[in-house]
Amino acid sequence: MKIIKNTLFFAVVLLLGCQNNVAQKSIVILYENDVHCGIDGYKTMAGLRDAINRSDTAYAGAVCVGDFLQGNTTGAISKGQYIADIMHLMDYDALTLGNHEFDYGVPRMRQLLEQIGASVTCVNFFDAGAPEPYYAPYVIHQYGDKKIAFVGACTPETMILEGYSFYDTNGILLYDLKPKTFYQLIQQAVDKARSEGADYVVLLSHVGETTQSLGFNSHLLVNNTRGIDVVLDGHSHEIFEGVPVKNLDGRDIIVTQTGTQFANIGKLLITPDGRMTTHLLKTKEIPYENARVSAVTDSIRQLVKAVTSKQVAHSDYALEVTDENDQMKVRGVETNAGDIVADAYRHAMKADIGMENGGGIRNDIRAGNITYGDVIGMLPYDNTLRRIAVSGQQIQAMLTRCTAMAPVLDGNFPQVSGLRFTLHTKRHCVTDVEVLQANGTYKPIDPHHTYSVAVTDYNHIGGGFFDCFKPCPVLYESTLRYYEALADYLGKVLGGTTGTAYAQPQGRIRIVND
Repeated sequence: MKIIKNTLFFAVVLLLGCQNNVAQKSIVILYENDVHCGIDGYKTMAGLRDAINRSDTAYAGAVCVGDFLQGNTTGAISKGQYIADIMHLMDYDALTLGNHEFDYGVPRMRQLLEQIGASVTCVNFFDAGAPEPYYAPYVIHQYGDKKIAFVGACTPETMILEGYSFYDTNGILLYDLKPKTFYQLIQQAVDKARSEGADYVVLLSHVGETTQSLGFNSHLLVNNTRGIDVVLDGHSHEIFEGVPVKNLDGRDIIVTQTGTQFANIGKLLITPDGRMTTHLLKTKEIPYENARVSAVTDSIRQLVKAVTSKQVAHSDYALEVTDENDQMKVRGVETNAGDIVADAYRHAMKADIGMENGGGIRNDIRAGNITYGDVIGMLPYDNTLRRIAVSGQQIQAMLTRCTAMAPVLDGNFPQVSGLRFTLHTKRHCVTDVEVLQANGTYKPIDPHHTYSVAVTDYNHIGGGFFDCFKPCPVLYESTLRYYEALADYLGKVLGGTTGTAYAQPQGRIRIVND
């Protein structure tokens, strides 16, 4: 453990337990969610846990609330291996699955989790038809004379978001997150953990605050259960130290989230008399590092740099995915990043239309020189491109379905090329859908005409866009990854510069509040 500086902060750590009598020590559980390959925070989290344990004022542990294998270049170029290498050193007391753990398929996820070696808990992940979950529904750890049960839960929405991992090519179910019995499975795990002597039950909930397509959120989860003491939440990338939510018995249960990519590290404090509080510590202000985790992180960063440092283009402005509050605006409005990505698809696949769901465009690219790593950081998944045949009627239906939650941000929100439309946020409908013609003009979409559409395999076979394109036949299957298409478009088609064309969104999606 490496102490960088700041003795005042160390004094604060010493007070975390507030008790010198070993029998009366408090318990501190550090938590993170939605790290998405933000690898620098791991050394800090491990260092902080080391500092608490060395101070001998509290028992300290650490847990992960999902979405760690994917999210930027480090995960993409190694298919999660580099993340597993770092997390193997973290010695988590428990971790649960996020939806993005399924991005490389279930066999790869299982392989990586085995390498990480932490206790995995997920109450609702089953092999199809199996009577018991694949991972433990809960794990119990002892801190002094107290036992904490960690119950893990992954949003059933994952079966839509990462549908290709749950069904084979014939649509046969391979794996199941049990949406019909989700709350019941959690309650059963809580009750069983209590019967085995757990003094406290902590839910690792990769469910989120925002109600999604299947109707789940972490608040409803609390409303429908009892016996949980605190919910460490994830999935929706929000930042709050703790909000009280009524459980089935009317008791207030704390729900908390840390944001994303280690913006904060959460601290759950359990005092000897059982009182619980949650706090968020800004990661960049924590003056501790674990030397071993830091060394591995530095080594991996060098490996990534060797692949990603090549310059592919220059831009005088940022290609924007997030807004000034770090919210993913690409999931609710047209952005210049969405425009250029969709254009790259349309050009690469020689299609009438290009589309990408907002959830597939992950990170901004800053103004200045654009490297290959920046491109992968924006489009970090292993998706490949294909050209499919879609009727005008299917396009209209897809646009209506995938914008229905606006202005609530939704990962299925479409970014488009060769197409423009008007979105009515109060009526939840789409009008004035038009398709770009060869002469540069737009023509109203023909519901009976078949258009060629460039999409990722993810958006075709059951990931984004709520499966709207799943029945559509493939016209051309490529091996081109979606980040490769963008790199080629920037370097070869645009000549290494974004010019002025993408300085602002190009007006393809008009939003009216009626």
